[in-house]
Amino acid sequence: MSTFSLIISSPDGDLYRGEAEKLILRGTEGELAVMAGHVPFVTAVKKGRCVVEDGMGSRKEGLIESGLLTVDREKTTVLTSAIHWTA
Repeated sequence: MSTFSLIISSPDGDLYRGEAEKLILRGTEGELAVMAGHVPFVTAVKKGRCVVEDGMGSRKEGLIESGLLTVDREKTTVLTSAIHWTA
């Protein structure tokens, strides 16, 4: 599958920077998934589960604090105060 550029940042620096096949987290309207070619949008992120699949068989999962998700044609960015990776 196709990948997209993903950056997850906090005030302490980047928590994830690289290619991703899928990003799953909770927005204001419920759980959502972002994949390559997703329509551009901006939404608030609610505290909860965050999953990043990199397309190479690797998966990172954690608990993310609230924040902001921006999806555009060039990259996807998540701004949050913290994420606590569990896997």
